[in-house]
Amino acid sequence: MRDHDISQRCACRLVGVDPKTVRRDRPPDNPEIRKEMKGIAAKRRRFDYRRIGVIIEHEGCIMNQMNLYRLYTEEKLGVRRRRGR
Repeated sequence: MRDHDISQRCACRLVGVDPKTVRRDRPPDNPEIRKEMKGIAAKRRRFDYRRIGVIIEHEGCIMNQMNLYRLYTEEKLGVRRRRGR
């Protein structure tokens, strides 16, 4: 688009993409929350993203549940199973 004299709207129409998705910037990533989640998950292996979110809220950082779940799955912090008896 920058190399050619064509508008963003025309370029999106040619490619078949919605212009709103091209203009939208991704929200900033939260490395400090990722670090906190990893630390909590390392200490408490049975905590899922909801319980980790409650602990992070007690520390003063309120976060949306869907964003918290996205970070939880990107870091591959699934609940680890207990060993059998």
